[in-house]
Amino acid sequence: MHTENNIQLSVLDQSPVPAGRTPREALQHTVELARLTDRLGFTRFWVSEHHNTRTLAGSAPEVLLGRLGAETSRIRLGSGGVMLPHYSALKVAENFRLLETLYPGRIDLGIGRAPGTDRITAHALNPHNTFSDQDFAEQLMDLRAFLRDDVVADTIHAKVKAAPFADTVPEMWLLSSSGQSGLFAAHVGAAFSFAHFINPNGGPKMVEMYRERFRPSPELAAPQANVAIFVVCADTAGRAQLLADNLALQMLKLETGQFTPIEAAETVNVAALSPDMQARLAYHHQRIISGTPDKVKAEIEALAASYGVNEVVAVTITHDYDDRLRSYELLADAFALPASAGATRPALATA
Repeated sequence: MHTENNIQLSVLDQSPVPAGRTPREALQHTVELARLTDRLGFTRFWVSEHHNTRTLAGSAPEVLLGRLGAETSRIRLGSGGVMLPHYSALKVAENFRLLETLYPGRIDLGIGRAPGTDRITAHALNPHNTFSDQDFAEQLMDLRAFLRDDVVADTIHAKVKAAPFADTVPEMWLLSSSGQSGLFAAHVGAAFSFAHFINPNGGPKMVEMYRERFRPSPELAAPQANVAIFVVCADTAGRAQLLADNLALQMLKLETGQFTPIEAAETVNVAALSPDMQARLAYHHQRIISGTPDKVKAEIEALAASYGVNEVVAVTITHDYDDRLRSYELLADAFALPASAGATRPALATA
């Protein structure tokens, strides 16, 4: 449960590709951000899975995590998340067992069931995907069995095991913006992350329902939850407002079918929007915590209290990479993370 001044901060990075940048630069920035937040004292660094888009470069978390493990030393690394319906449960188990073998005690297997793309692309990834709750539940049970080396008579688990064989297993999380996966998480005894940055409505009730229905498992004796939200922290209130408006405008564009990269914040002119678009922009601001460090700290604490959690996952997307780095630096200082005082920015990659 949440206790004041004991909030853990984590990162969900989507490898955004801003206007004028390339996917290679976006992935280099993800690596650099992982190095920095490792030194700053953040708890986790998760990377997302998206397909058929030019605005986000992270299409294969399991590949990217292999690089991030080699670039960091203490921060937990994970998927936010792997979209299980696209893949076989055995292959996902093997991917993350391999990561856990390379970086023992540091790997989170975050599982999602949303497509992470359009339905046509989802079909191309897995032509047999039915998008049904029943199929997802069966995959989830198979995945759990493969991770645990369960021997289940008269099933494939009696003969097939996920390699490599290791002494530890990844920490399993289920991710949701609707709450349904929270029920799955409760049933299998996994941790639960609610995506407030996708859906700002009803999350606390869904986390409470997860807690009420949680069944202890060998890996997790008590319910464990966190909440993910867009965060934009800046040195001045004016800069923070500009960056938050730009992010909200990007969400508005995506909502209206404009799948274009985020532009420079200085080009934003929200005053020119129609009243209807202004209302939608205000809605999208509910998905963002923004401001100077003191304001952001207070709002993060309030959000954590409303969810009854002690971990908040910050998702930060800006056009300028320096704004993104600065936001995480200010967050670490505001919450006095244990390593923040001695951390320095990573050298930018040149490859």
